[in-house]
Amino acid sequence: MKDFFEGIADLFVNVLFAPLDFLRNLELDTWWGANAINFFFIAIGFCALAYWLNFFKEYNRTEPTSTL
Repeated sequence: MKDFFEGIADLFVNVLFAPLDFLRNLELDTWWGANAINFFFIAIGFCALAYWLNFFKEYNRTEPTSTL
């Protein structure tokens, strides 16, 4: 059973975290390069926010208001 958990640890440390190790080493060379993925996700978030706000703007424009 110990080998099973050591295998899981080896998978995470040596395989799945390899891209993060690459970014950590890249940060020593260029800050902009290491944070490019963050800028990409921020841009996606801004696009999603703009779409969401536009959707609700159209919804409020077409939805009849109720008078109680």
